[in-house]
Order: sequence, then C-alpha cells, then structure tokens
Amino acid sequence: MPGGLVLRLRPHEKFLVNGVVIENGDRRARLRVQTQDAKILRVRDALHPEEAVTPAKRLYYIAQLAVVGEADTDETKAALVPGLEALRDAFGDRLCREDLDAALAEARAGRFYHVMRALNRVLPHEEALLKAAPAGT
Repeated sequence: MPGGLVLRLRPHEKFLVNGVVIENGDRRARLRVQTQDAKILRVRDALHPEEAVTPAKRLYYIAQLAVVGEADTDETKAALVPGLEALRDAFGDRLCREDLDAALAEARAGRFYHVMRALNRVLPHEEALLKAAPAGT
C-alpha cells in the first residue's frame, strides 16, 4: 500500500474526515488514507477562530479552513501568499526564513496542511517576539 497520508493517532484522539468528527479507540492507531482529496485534520492541530489573533496564527487558520474544506483553494492561495510574504519580510532574513519560505512554496502549490506544519514551527518565535515587544507597539 504505497502512498497516501499516514495518521498516527493517540488513544481517544479525535480527527475530522470530510467534516465528520471521528475518535480513535483505547489504543494507538496508524491509518493510511488512500483518497487524495479527503479533507482530514487532527483536532489537536486545529486552531479555534478566537485564537487567531496574531499574523502567523491568522495565516495558520486560513490554511486550516482550506484543509477542512471550508475555503476555496484559489481564495486561500490569494490570502496566504501575500500574507506569508509580508510575514517573511517582517521576520527578516534570519528568523524562521526556511520555514516561511517552505510555507510560501506549499501555499503556492495548494498544499495547505504543509503550510500549517511550517507555520506551526514559526508560532513559538512569533510569540517570543510579541512578548519581547514594548507595550503599545
């Protein structure tokens, strides 16, 4: 069974498949999804709308909407690409450059789960920068 998405699930972990919430049983599980256009998201990877309060989190949330099938691919690309470019410019040449370049390439290719994965590595850096920023800026 080559190819396909592999989900590794913890006991009782929930995930969405085409809008349906499914919960794993009492043991760890490994599932291989063969359908290429299935909309799959682990609940632990999901960001709630009220949490999307920073630039990187807003971009993550936009990608997430496409992953679960709640946003059009072209509209998502149109929102993500300039947003990721702006975020990359704001972070400068050193901080998170590889992850933001990867997210940008994945957004252009329409691979939004990979955008989420790259942005997930950016989120701690963004949080540290925001904490270090003087109040009121």
